[in-house]
Amino acid sequence: MAEMNEATIKKDRLRFTKNKLSANLIIFSIVANALYFVDIYRSNVGNYYYKLLIGISVVYNLVFMLAAFLASEGVKNYKLGYCFVAIVLGALQIGRIFWLPTEALNAPNPVVGADTATVMTGEQFTFVTACLVISAVLLIIAGITGIIKTTTLNSYRAELEKKENRS
Repeated sequence: MAEMNEATIKKDRLRFTKNKLSANLIIFSIVANALYFVDIYRSNVGNYYYKLLIGISVVYNLVFMLAAFLASEGVKNYKLGYCFVAIVLGALQIGRIFWLPTEALNAPNPVVGADTATVMTGEQFTFVTACLVISAVLLIIAGITGIIKTTTLNSYRAELEKKENRS
């Protein structure tokens, strides 16, 4: 009976607390994304990055950060739809690895006499890939945790409603 009470207490606490774990994981994913784009945008490799591709990347980063912050607020308040938004954003972060970083790793360096043969060094590629993977993993974990907590809370509320209607 003590286990049952402890489980009920945990579910009941969800009604009065915010989902800070998922929200904070999303905030940390935004930080990892910021490290990614700062590292990319600080690169000075001739005029390689000065094209439409980088403009799209900048706009995407802004939209990503806004969407992720909105998702963190929604997940914090147990909104199920925002949990799925977090998971989709995580999947998009994985997809980004194959866009700008991979292209820059394989592109020849346009600067004559440069130290590296490609636009992006292997070390930079590893760092930006790690940033995107960390961001993606945090988003996906936040989304899954949010789904679990939100469905638990919703089923507990339905259970309480049933009990009230019986009385």
